[in-house]
Amino acid sequence: MTVKVYDGACNAYIALMNNDSTQLDGLPFLKMHGLGNDFVVIDARGRENPMTAALARLIGHRHFGIGFDQLALIRDGEGVAAEVDYWNADGSLSDACGNATRCVARLLMEETGTDALVLRTGRGDLACEDAGNGLIRVNMGQPQLDWQEIPLSQDLDTIALPIEGAPAATGMGNPHCSFFVEDAAAVDLNELGPRIENHPLFPERTNVQVVQVLDRNTLRVRVWERGVGHTLASGSSSCAVTVAANRKGLAERKVTVQLDGGNLEIDWRDDGVWMTGPTMLVSSGSFSKEFLRAAG
Repeated sequence: MTVKVYDGACNAYIALMNNDSTQLDGLPFLKMHGLGNDFVVIDARGRENPMTAALARLIGHRHFGIGFDQLALIRDGEGVAAEVDYWNADGSLSDACGNATRCVARLLMEETGTDALVLRTGRGDLACEDAGNGLIRVNMGQPQLDWQEIPLSQDLDTIALPIEGAPAATGMGNPHCSFFVEDAAAVDLNELGPRIENHPLFPERTNVQVVQVLDRNTLRVRVWERGVGHTLASGSSSCAVTVAANRKGLAERKVTVQLDGGNLEIDWRDDGVWMTGPTMLVSSGSFSKEFLRAAG
């Protein structure tokens, strides 16, 4: 059964995208979020890819642009519903973004009238489902546990890195470093986050989480996102901390992750780590030609 999960604003967006480009003021976009983890979504199917690092940085600026944690660019994909690129606010690319994947899946399931589809990402082909009640579920794939896959800069035990606090390293198509603490709220994430993000053990930088185990089925998590900063939620981080907590013997494979912006349900199954949660369409609009010229 297909559940209708977005409203007339998205229909207006689709209609706008189907118009001749000469009639557009600039570049249409949607603003969405998953538990406060916010995204700009741009549909480039059937069109030349408009995105550059400079444009991503400008759109991502909270004062000079719209602002986002990630920008999701939808492109044509052979054998899948679409391909998706994920841009960070600093203009870098990421292979994975769980909440943005759920947002894009929501849009395309409504567009096609289906309740399941596959999106191609740098992480691989990700299966997405309508979970009902306005929730979207995505299989983020198997975790990467080997030091070379994450990657780390040297061969180390990924369950307990030689960093104060013995954090775990996990790959979910992007690198994660998870600290298990007594009180997640007491950690100065603005100090810890950038310091660990740029630690020499992580040649591609890393996402950073502080994790408080409330019980074997509930984790309280705060997230510092690579290339972004403190974020209210992160899908790939939620998957990573679930895997790390289970590997450390602290939690089951199916847990509720309590983030600053709300809860995600994570289930580490034999076929991958499944993530379920809500999405929100905030608005639709169009970047002006003047704004686009400012990015060069």
